[in-house]
Amino acid sequence: MTRSELVDALAHRHSVSRQVAEAVVEGFFAGITRSLQSGARVELRGFGSFSAKHYGAYSGRNPRTGASIEVAPKVLPVFRVGKELKLRLEGKA
Repeated sequence: MTRSELVDALAHRHSVSRQVAEAVVEGFFAGITRSLQSGARVELRGFGSFSAKHYGAYSGRNPRTGASIEVAPKVLPVFRVGKELKLRLEGKA
């Protein structure tokens, strides 16, 4: 499902305009993003949790040339699936 499909489904299911549904989706994602930027963990019970993982700098290799390169430190989002969602996908809930 794409972001646009999510907006359309939300608008249809709750009988609101597409603009309202888009504002809700945008606000939801913006809230998660702000929390992760501040170092907080976001937990949605029954669905999963988002956190930010910090990776340090390291030496890597350019696969095309084989030259050694330095990879800068980075922060990446991590999603862990919740137990209830796992059970639903397995058809056990």
